[in-house]
Amino acid sequence: MKFKNSYLFLSFALALTACSSSQKLATTKDSSIPTPAALTFAKAAVVTAHPEASAVGVTILKERGNAIDASIAIQYALAVVYPNAGNIGGGGFMVVRTNKGEINALDFREKAPSQAKEDMYWDASGTPITDLSLYGHLASGIPGTVAGTAAAHAKYGRLSWKKILAPAIALAEKGFPITAMQAQEMNALKADFKKYNKQAVAFVKEGAWKAGDILVQKELANTLRAVAEQGRDGFYKGKVADHIVQEMKAGKGIITHADLANYEAVWRKPLTGSYRGHELIAMPPPSSGGAALIGLLKSVEQYPLSKWGFQSDSTVRVMVEAERRVYANRASYMGDPDFYKVPLQELMDSTFNARNMETMSFTKATPSSAVKANSIPGYQSEETTHLSVVDEEGNAVSVTTTLNGSYGSLVVVTGAGFLLNNEMDDFSVKAGVPNMYGLVGGKANAIAPNKRMLSSMTPTIITKDGQLFMVVGTPGGSTIMTSVFQTILNVIDFKYDAQQAVTASRFHHQWLPDIVSVEKDAIAPALRAKLEAAGYSIKPRGPIGRVETIIALPNGRVQTGADPRGDDVARGY
Repeated sequence: MKFKNSYLFLSFALALTACSSSQKLATTKDSSIPTPAALTFAKAAVVTAHPEASAVGVTILKERGNAIDASIAIQYALAVVYPNAGNIGGGGFMVVRTNKGEINALDFREKAPSQAKEDMYWDASGTPITDLSLYGHLASGIPGTVAGTAAAHAKYGRLSWKKILAPAIALAEKGFPITAMQAQEMNALKADFKKYNKQAVAFVKEGAWKAGDILVQKELANTLRAVAEQGRDGFYKGKVADHIVQEMKAGKGIITHADLANYEAVWRKPLTGSYRGHELIAMPPPSSGGAALIGLLKSVEQYPLSKWGFQSDSTVRVMVEAERRVYANRASYMGDPDFYKVPLQELMDSTFNARNMETMSFTKATPSSAVKANSIPGYQSEETTHLSVVDEEGNAVSVTTTLNGSYGSLVVVTGAGFLLNNEMDDFSVKAGVPNMYGLVGGKANAIAPNKRMLSSMTPTIITKDGQLFMVVGTPGGSTIMTSVFQTILNVIDFKYDAQQAVTASRFHHQWLPDIVSVEKDAIAPALRAKLEAAGYSIKPRGPIGRVETIIALPNGRVQTGADPRGDDVARGY
């Protein structure tokens, strides 16, 4: 397959992998994370968070579906086999590049219900009651996934809608074997599922779950049949809508029939930028990911990272200080563009971001308390999944979807069998108060009726000299943008292959709290000590992100990277 000036890049991290050997990742990765060889395929590839979903994507491509068809089939499959993040009760973003060179961005982010209010999670004294935006019925925004997939199919789809949904229906009806990681998750959440659901749910069983147990979801199968038969109306109207509204009433939620019927996905103009001779195609607001990613890359472009090397002293300092400053601007200036004028050009501008970095020092950390959002004249003021797909015609898609927290609000819609999101926590519940990921925000991201909450999702496509170069994205809440940022640097600056780039250890800073979060083997111990002496607060944590990427090779083949931090799998042919 020749990668010409035409790629429909479904960033549903479906990366069809082929077997190409990978060089050893010399002392750069977390030694606790295995480093598989990068795979390459001759024609097409998909990368997703679950082996069953990757298999579905390849099946659709082999049946002559295009990348959009495959990405839709994968999303519905993930709603079945990856319920902690795959969803029909949440939403997401898609970035597309067709084999005609057309680029597009689809916003199917959840929205606040029409009865939502800025102070809906405050107590009488004005103090936020944080659990209300995290758990239970009141935490849910209006779901967007079904509307988004229907809009994508209407614009780009080739196979019939029923054929695309058939694999997911079969997986829900007949069941599938769960992984060890899924068994552990569902066992750990057993008490929570019982707390937030009065009826029995498929994720709870008499004893403990174990790897290989079959998870059957009959109610979800019936919901998917309704969507297959009636399209978006099978979800936003009729019996499924009735089930959602009944569930809301039972748990004091506020989503209404009118909220569901009025929800629409929105096609938006993608953001574009450049980095070291590469062109970026990224998601605009209400995702903060695209603008923040371009801002991060512009912040570090003036520095010789490739000369300094992966996670060297100077490289780490520059990256952390760039992250600190970009996240400060995110907190002040980013929100739903239908409600707030976001200064995108400034946030992505080379000069603006270079000025951001003028106060950094190579000898000591800049305290976050000393970092404020840049002045812009005229302005005042982690569970997700990704898939990437490239088909044999050169169409490409990058898609990131979410319920927000793992298993969302923990509420399963009675009679419909799917989990609801807890995306309302992605609003600034109150200016200056951190959300579940520690992110703070202001008026730009305050709650308002029918407003889309700000997101960190960063589905991205990169080209070079007019040809496809890379498709990338990840889950991870507030760490999404820095994980994509580091993966891109790994490929462009440090010359890693696709698998090395996603396996390499990662770190993260987000302005507030003023902490550098690090994976087990990220940043060598001697350098950690040196950075701590310079004022950096370094805090070890578990795995950061689950990046899925596809790289278009000069010989026309596609190389995949599936993150070994999860059950992620690349498939292709």
